Amino acid sequence: MNNEMKGAIEKVKKETKPKRKVLLNMIKAFLVGGLICLVAQIIIEILKKQFALDKTMANSVGIAIMVFFGSFLTGLGIYDKIGQFAGAGTIIPITGFANSMTSAALESKSEGVILGVFTNMFKVAGSVIVVGVISAFVFGTIRYLLGI
Repeated sequence: MNNEMKGAIEKVKKETKPKRKVLLNMIKAFLVGGLICLVAQIIIEILKKQFALDKTMANSVGIAIMVFFGSFLTGLGIYDKIGQFAGAGTIIPITGFANSMTSAALESKSEGVILGVFTNMFKVAGSVIVVGVISAFVFGTIRYLLGI
């Protein structure tokens, strides 16, 4: 190819390349992720005040409720639509983890329960668990050494 053709091809690529709306995407991710966290905090506060749970128990129950909501909305196909709108704003909270686990389970249910659902769910969960254990060890060691 000569230089004129290469230049023409590059020009067409630039003209047809879709413009990314980075600022708008960041705002949507921030607002939706914040909204998910706000809902979780409201649930935790209700658990503490209405059900007289201590802080630790309310946090644990609140997380379990949010995981349920994330899985339930994924099963209905709603969480994926929220994810298409908000992008990274839906993968950061615990509901994003629930979404990835439920999606893996739903995609592989035709392969059977053991070989399909469980195996593919733990492919996703395995990396998260490993990173969680390693980071907990590292930060726990740092805290211990610093006496915090």
